[in-house]
Formats: sequence, C-alpha cells, structure tokens
Amino acid sequence: MSEELLEIKNLKKFFPVKSGFFFKAKDHVHAVDGVSLSVKPGHTLGLVGESGCGKTTTGKTILKLIEPTDGQIFFQGENITGYTRPKMKKVRRQMQMIFQDPFSSLNPRHTIGSILASPLEIHGLADDKNMEDKITGLLKKVGLSSEAMRRYPHEFSGGQRQRIGIARALALYPELIIADEPVSALDVSIQAQIINLMKDLQEELGLAYIIIAHDLSIISHISDEVAVMYLGKIVEKALSADFYAEPLHPYSKALISAVPVPDPEFKKKRVILKGDVPSPINPPSGCRFHPRCPYRFEPCDKQEPSLKPIGKENRFVACHLKF
Repeated sequence: MSEELLEIKNLKKFFPVKSGFFFKAKDHVHAVDGVSLSVKPGHTLGLVGESGCGKTTTGKTILKLIEPTDGQIFFQGENITGYTRPKMKKVRRQMQMIFQDPFSSLNPRHTIGSILASPLEIHGLADDKNMEDKITGLLKKVGLSSEAMRRYPHEFSGGQRQRIGIARALALYPELIIADEPVSALDVSIQAQIINLMKDLQEELGLAYIIIAHDLSIISHISDEVAVMYLGKIVEKALSADFYAEPLHPYSKALISAVPVPDPEFKKKRVILKGDVPSPINPPSGCRFHPRCPYRFEPCDKQEPSLKPIGKENRFVACHLKF
C-alpha cells in the first residue's frame, strides 16, 4: 500500500467554451493542465498562486465534485478516478472540503443543528437518540457552545460561521480536508484563530490538509510542503522551510517578495511582474510564465520545462534556468 494518503497524477480539467448556432465547443479553458501532487497522512500541503490559476478547480476535481478530463486520482492506494457517484459515497466520508465563503456555504433556511445533522444522517453515523450529543461534540471541538445548534447562520459572525463549516467537515471523521481559502473572507485577527484551530484539530485527529490560498504568509504557518501553481501548471514544489528560505522559480520569487514583513526598518526588494496572467483558453507556448518572466531566454517561448528534481529532497522546479 502506498505511503501517500492522496496522489494525483497528470490531472487535467478542461472546460468547453461553446458558441454559435448549435452551441458547439469551439475551444477549451485549460483550468488544470497536468498537475501531479501527493499528500502524506497527517501532513499539510499548501497550494498557492494568483487568482484564476486553477487552485480551486484542482481541489474540486480531487474530490470529484467536478469530473476530471484526464489523469488519475489515488486515495489510500486506490484509483478512484472512474468511481461512480454511488461508489464515491463511501470515499466522501474520508475526503471533505471547507469552502471559501463561510456564509454562502451554509443554508440560511436551516439551523446549525440541521446543517451538522445532514452528513451524519446521510451516512448513517447517528440516530435520533445520539444525534444531539454528536452535534454538541462537533461544536465543542470548534469552540462553540451547544446553544449554537438552535440558531441560524445569519446570527453568527464570519469567524463563527467558518468554525461551523469546519465542524461540518469534521462530522464524518475524514482523513483529508481540502480547505479553499479558509480565512481570506475573515478579519486578520480572526484568521489567526481559525488557522490555530485547524492546527490543533490536525494534531488531535491526525488530519491531512490541502490548503488553497493566495496569501503565502498564511501558508507559512501551517504547511509542511508548498506547491506553486501558475496557469494550470505546478511550477515549484518544496518543503515549506526550503521554499520560504530560498524560492527558486521566478514566479515563486515574485510571490514571496509580495509578502509583507512586520518590520518597518526592513526594506524588501519587490519583484514586480509586468503584464497580466495570459488567457487559459489560449495559454502561451513553451513555458507559460515566459511572457512575464524577467529572466526569459531562447528556449523559454518554445520548449515547455518539465517539473524536475533540484538538489534537495522533495524539491522540484519547472524552469529552464540552471539552479
């Protein structure tokens, strides 16, 4: 059996762009284009990059909330890529998601008790006798009182709603949680509370996380490994300590340079990228980053670099530069 809890190989997701009288697919959005990643039990992978690079689509495709166009998804050593919806039901107990917006992800017509009871009822993990105890236990784990179960989502703050979202993800005792920008909609002071809560739950329950974010300062506090995504491709993967000490890919350097340093005396050299992210419908030839790269040279616009190991263990970079 594989030591990896999750492994995805050459994962692709293309969305058709339809037009014309017969509404035929004229082109495709290359949202995820050949992504390979793995997560060990109890570990955290941070998936970072600019908005629109395909991070969220990658997370949803891993969970098969949307079907992949190509590639393979292995969970606990089993290839689940072709699983039907009934067959996925058992696997979904082990793979859950925390959504970005803690308000829109909760049904405003249902009480918190009803929201947390739904997954337990669907999977037969509680009956009428012990349902309230189960819900109380979930709320306690995320720092909320049992009174919360009788209230509605609009009666809570953003941070409290995200705690409820975390409780819902924990309801089925999963092994992997994919968190899509779990704190980006929250105040800075509340962000730290939610990140600390997630770390505590990981220690207590042995959870594995994939944290999707564009804020690298958040990822630095919780991730064991970091994968940098640009226009549907992974351009760098590394252990978190190595990545923050010395980012290698030019895009990674630009992202790191944008992270604020809490020292007014320290003057950081910013790497300013020119131009906008190219269209995923018609991505550039060769290296997808080359139109914005300050170090581009002859092969960059023609030959696509592969994600290859560089020096240290678990260090991979997709770039023509020599490291």
